[in-house]
Amino acid sequence: MTTELPVAEPERVRRAFVALLLTERTRVAVAIALRVAAASAATAAPLLMGRMIDSLSAGQSIADIDMLALAMAAAIALAVALTWAASYTANRVGERLSAHLRERFVERVLQLPLHTAEQAGSGDLMTRTSVDVPQTGNLIRDALPRAAVAILTALVYVGAMVWVNALLAACMLLAVPLIAVGARWYLKRARAGYLTQARAESRSGEALAATADGARTAELHRLEAERVRIGDTTIAAHWTANKYTLYLRSMYFLTLESSYVLPASAVLVIGGAMYFNGMVSLGEVAACAVLSRQVMTPLNFLLMMVEWLQRGFASFARVEGVAAVATEDEATATASPTDGTVELRGVTFAYSTGPDVLHGIDLLIPAGERLAVVGPSGAGKSTIARLVSGIDSPREGRVVIGGVDVSALPLDERRGHVTLVTQEHHVFTATLRDNLTLAKPEAEDAELQQALATVGALWAGDLPAGLDTELGGTAKELDPAAAQQIALARLILADPDVVILDEATAMLDPRAARDTERALAAVLKGRTVIGIAHRLHTAHDADRILVIEDGRLAELGSHHELLTANGPYARLWRTWHGTAG
Repeated sequence: MTTELPVAEPERVRRAFVALLLTERTRVAVAIALRVAAASAATAAPLLMGRMIDSLSAGQSIADIDMLALAMAAAIALAVALTWAASYTANRVGERLSAHLRERFVERVLQLPLHTAEQAGSGDLMTRTSVDVPQTGNLIRDALPRAAVAILTALVYVGAMVWVNALLAACMLLAVPLIAVGARWYLKRARAGYLTQARAESRSGEALAATADGARTAELHRLEAERVRIGDTTIAAHWTANKYTLYLRSMYFLTLESSYVLPASAVLVIGGAMYFNGMVSLGEVAACAVLSRQVMTPLNFLLMMVEWLQRGFASFARVEGVAAVATEDEATATASPTDGTVELRGVTFAYSTGPDVLHGIDLLIPAGERLAVVGPSGAGKSTIARLVSGIDSPREGRVVIGGVDVSALPLDERRGHVTLVTQEHHVFTATLRDNLTLAKPEAEDAELQQALATVGALWAGDLPAGLDTELGGTAKELDPAAAQQIALARLILADPDVVILDEATAMLDPRAARDTERALAAVLKGRTVIGIAHRLHTAHDADRILVIEDGRLAELGSHHELLTANGPYARLWRTWHGTAG
């Protein structure tokens, strides 16, 4: 069962947006100033046109009219130049802010607790990465700058109308009631509608990804019809959510289109009456009529942008929701572990969808000890590994490394003290060197090659470009065993205080696995090593062996002590060697 990542509250989104703008405050101020100047230059054209009409009515000379025409052309040229400069500056600011947003999102995702990422599922994270981040980038790069431009331009045009004739400028208010009603109705429903749409898209993606990944399993157990039903259900929910937001937009745009004709019509009717009564000149009426249409252009664009802004801020809330998780899980340790001593004190643990899988585990592992954890499948071995590594936190009790609670350690520091290596590994689309230096960025070539040799990665010496050979993607593909050797080489380079090996050599053949384990044992001497032992020869080599049964500590001792005790471990050993009787 997956648990969706949270969505940030509006107040948090507003704070995050302001903080993002402040990172480029100087460029933002320059873009605003240029836009105000461009709008001011644009208002000069209709004002000069009004002067030209009045001059012609007064019978002024052609030379005077020509001067006004030249001034009008100059104002238009200046407006074009300033608009280009303002757009260029705003676009640069938007791209920088968008890049900053993407970088920050990646950092936050990488800082997510692993258990949180696992519970969220690939669908939610994939949708936030591939849909919400680009949508938020569009908001910052395009929608908000254009909305700001529209507001500033409309204000300048209205100001020019007031300067010409305040009564005619008041005609613009006729559009307000209809716009206000439509906007209020739309905004009341839009945020929830777009968040529902995004959630439906996440669930649809999650269902389709699960069906694709588990296609063979579904075929084996004849679950094709069930997976199709689940896919149809999630897609239908996504379609319903999309139809609802389309309905909101359709109703909202209808009210906008109905409101646009009112101000210009009123200016012409009222202005005409005032002109025939000698209250205004013909040029003033013409200037206000043109300005009323100019006001409606940015206002129309702004109101049409409300839908884009709502969609963008809904995505921004989902992007900031990842930060909310990081904040909630922020570690608070004030000290660092003193050594590799591991202690579990009254640890009880349950996954979110089931009963307790560990029951009151008390265990002390001295620094430098090699402990093997064995037991039947599902007994809780891997759960202990996850708790000691800090991936999960106990429901009750504490897990302590070197005197410090693991869950309280900041993520970067925790990774420096304890490392979990499983059979699931990832090779990044990068060079072999880049894949290795993830564990130790300052490592020299000789150190990287030594780590590869230690884990038996002899194939690395045959690569065409050595450490600079590209891996993954369309470059050289590695088999699971080679990928596992890279992970083990990273472990050697990281050199943590506590090492947890959970089937870390499962992808290697038995002889290679045995040789690798012996090499690791020599390299990791002095480190605390916890091995989840599925091959019991690993347990044989350990200092002590912990036997887990049904989530409880069944036995603890050396190999010979437990064989002598003739308990659960002895039975496992006899079964392993085929001598059970």
